[in-house]
Amino acid sequence: MDSEKIHNTFLKAVDEANSYPELLPTDIKLKFYAYYKQATEDSGLYRPTGEIELRNAFKVNALLQVRGLSKDEAKLGYIKLVKTYLRS
Repeated sequence: MDSEKIHNTFLKAVDEANSYPELLPTDIKLKFYAYYKQATEDSGLYRPTGEIELRNAFKVNALLQVRGLSKDEAKLGYIKLVKTYLRS
């Protein structure tokens, strides 16, 4: 799959995830978060913001697990999460 097709499929997957009506377990939401940030952030390691330090620590841990992925690899990972967790 070329980069343009990956990007378009990723955008559709993001729309699907954003409109998903059910709550997901926290560990799965963190995976979605990490792949999305890795796929969309332009500057190195994204640093989460917020007042809850424990939540930020979990986010950083999730981000560290995907930090070596290229944008396309992260997009493909996100697409795979949608297929695995949001589709029957």
